Amino acid sequence: MTPTTAATSATRAGRLRRGALALATSLTLGLSGCGLGTAGGFVSSGELAGPLAGVPPLEGAQIAVGSKNFTEQLVVGKMAVILFASAGADVQDLTNIPGSSTTRQAQVSGELDMVFEYTGTAWIAYMGETEPIPDEQEQYRAVAERDRENGLTWLEPAPMNNTYGMAVTQETVEEYGISTLSDMAEVPVEERTFCVESEFNSRNDGLRPMLETYGVPVGTEVPEDNIKIFDTGAIYAATANGECTFGEVFTTDGRIVALDLEVLEDDKKFFPNYNLAAVVQQDVLAEHPQIEQLLTPVTEELTDEVMLELNAQVDVEGRDPADVAYEWLVAEGFITPSA
Repeated sequence: MTPTTAATSATRAGRLRRGALALATSLTLGLSGCGLGTAGGFVSSGELAGPLAGVPPLEGAQIAVGSKNFTEQLVVGKMAVILFASAGADVQDLTNIPGSSTTRQAQVSGELDMVFEYTGTAWIAYMGETEPIPDEQEQYRAVAERDRENGLTWLEPAPMNNTYGMAVTQETVEEYGISTLSDMAEVPVEERTFCVESEFNSRNDGLRPMLETYGVPVGTEVPEDNIKIFDTGAIYAATANGECTFGEVFTTDGRIVALDLEVLEDDKKFFPNYNLAAVVQQDVLAEHPQIEQLLTPVTEELTDEVMLELNAQVDVEGRDPADVAYEWLVAEGFITPSA
């Protein structure tokens, strides 16, 4: 190791230790009132196999991995933790951070080395754009180019597109004959009720701009009292149980199928593409370029169908996200259990 490389590694290690401590402290203080925290805990590792067998080891690397606090993010976040640990890295597991903005700030400030992020979230919520780019690859390239100034590299996105959607029961479909978001206007005002999470209710790619786009704005066509705020996981059951007519969903959530919900077509293409991609600190990737070799083959396999199944194992079957992530990586031949 050259003196320059050694100095870089020492600086990075110090930044990682300070950043992880600062993030853990801020999360502890900020979340003490709501009982949430980062996931942490024991995560299995194995031996790299298949397309990852020839990837150079990450021995000596210190990598802080973050994720947001919903199922899909936990599953893919644990995949990254498992892959890095299997390659020999010292991994700081900071998955399960509440909210997009908190996670973003942690990465931009250098406290997280790698997260899986969504192109649409970055473009609209982080970068302040109001018009999504319809083409998935163009949306990805625009986000990646913009984030270079923040010292972040976006690796190639997954085929999956976990966009927002509004779901209804089959009974609602039959009663009102609706299939698109434009059809919300056909539902009587008193039945035009929405179960959403607090973040979606306030996002500029969320509920209120969406209702405006579809001609049923809050205040005149949707009374404020018709909007009910739930935790993310409770929305699906609340919608299925008839507590509201329309429920905010993620389109790769396994509970959509399990609860026999119908996602209305976004016929005006309001919601952006939300393709998943690994976002890595530029200096970390420069020092450990094999990170891309580890993540890319895995990301390429993350289709909508795969994520629906993996998410359902957690949300419907009650399994642990880390176990689901580990077993999928083994089943797909990316790792083998350690001897």
